[in-house]
Amino acid sequence: MKNKFLSILALTTLLSLTPSCSKEHNPLNPEQPVTIKLWHYYDGTQQAAFDKLIDDFNDTEGKKIGVYVVATSKGKINELSQAITDALEEKIGADLLPDLYSTYADTAYSFVEKDKLCDLKKYFKEAELEKFVPAYLKDGDVLGDGKLYILPVAKSTEVMMLNKTDFDAFAAPRNISYDKLQTLEGIIDVAKQYYEYTDSLTPEIPNDGKAFYGRDSLSNYFNVGLKQLGEDLFANNNGTVTLNLKKDKVKKLWDCYYTPFMKGYFTAVGKFRSDDLKMGRILCYTGSSSSISYFPSKVVLPDDSEKAIDYKVLPTPTFENGNKVYISQGAGMAVTKTDELHEYASCAFLKWFTKKENNIPFALSSTYLPVLKESNNFEEVDKIIKDKNLDVNPKMYAGVKEIMTKFTTNEYYSAVVFKNTAECRFVLDKYLQNSVDTDLKAMNEAIKNGEDRTSLIEKYTSDSSYDTWFDAFKKELESKFNK
Repeated sequence: MKNKFLSILALTTLLSLTPSCSKEHNPLNPEQPVTIKLWHYYDGTQQAAFDKLIDDFNDTEGKKIGVYVVATSKGKINELSQAITDALEEKIGADLLPDLYSTYADTAYSFVEKDKLCDLKKYFKEAELEKFVPAYLKDGDVLGDGKLYILPVAKSTEVMMLNKTDFDAFAAPRNISYDKLQTLEGIIDVAKQYYEYTDSLTPEIPNDGKAFYGRDSLSNYFNVGLKQLGEDLFANNNGTVTLNLKKDKVKKLWDCYYTPFMKGYFTAVGKFRSDDLKMGRILCYTGSSSSISYFPSKVVLPDDSEKAIDYKVLPTPTFENGNKVYISQGAGMAVTKTDELHEYASCAFLKWFTKKENNIPFALSSTYLPVLKESNNFEEVDKIIKDKNLDVNPKMYAGVKEIMTKFTTNEYYSAVVFKNTAECRFVLDKYLQNSVDTDLKAMNEAIKNGEDRTSLIEKYTSDSSYDTWFDAFKKELESKFNK
């Protein structure tokens, strides 16, 4: 009995001396601070805001707990992803992997497969994670296995930006309200009226009406559009992702994009739709909330002169009778799997960074959204702006206000990630638009050769035309999905 007691005592003593990896264990020592290397892709006002927060952390909380963060911009997100990949593969000349870095879920997928990312649930208590917006946390569950590999630090969604000056001049005599722009079907109806009105201004030139609307991301259109119609394009069932391409549902998306393009109601010429709006090609567009600051203050007229315009931020139009679902996107922060000290220190910084008094100013710097539930409250935003005397861009302020006033009633959706996400997203972004561009060029050439425009539009937008397009689209998407 005595020997058995001594054995148990010895084992207990040994366990008490072994470093614990539990959430309660704190390996930090203010007397021996640990340096954390962080890579990001921020630039402009967002980088300035981030750099200030890094300095604040190092001078206050970091000094108190023994963590010092060194942040480095690696250029744009693609350049950052390449730098991470090179470091992961230990390419000649590549830097060592940082402790912490910005990443999207699809980029992080391969890192998770190679067991290079830390499961953040190891260092975050359930009570801490419950404070985050659930849809935002879902992005970090890269494999759909319940583990958290990416922590959301700022999220964007989509909004509609309107040339209020020219829209009001057109809409007022026709009693068209902003409410008409809440659905895609409403947008198409207004776009038809706008095309016919602008066409009538030059009766000597037939069919030269102007387009009204455009949108930036077609992959978002497919993912969130189908979700509004009650379908997941890519469904994740316990880590197994399946492609769910319903022909009748995709037809709705085709009817509300391809057909208006062929009729001249929508357009996409510049790199972004804000470019098209600036050149007077459209009056409104759907784009990322993070791009609001790029909305032009002037429109270039046909004679190359400029006209000042006012703006209005509106919610992204949804389908009539569809669910009020909006995209959730934006890179989060991943922690490299190293040792307990560096992982713990990285998470300590993330906990500080996502607090509302730190996260709201950062989010406001580029019309992103803070990630805690309590932070997505416009009264809190106004309070932080006042307390910290923040100088906020009026367009960004209007954008955040528009989103937050509907935050509790909207559903936010993040596209599912899987091994071939990037290849499939490329198909979603390009295939439909390439079809529009090719067919529109062919149709316009036929019109020049004397064919009837109305008959040609009916031909290109017919059910048989859609059947042919869908079969080719499905084949292309499936080839990338099953690659």
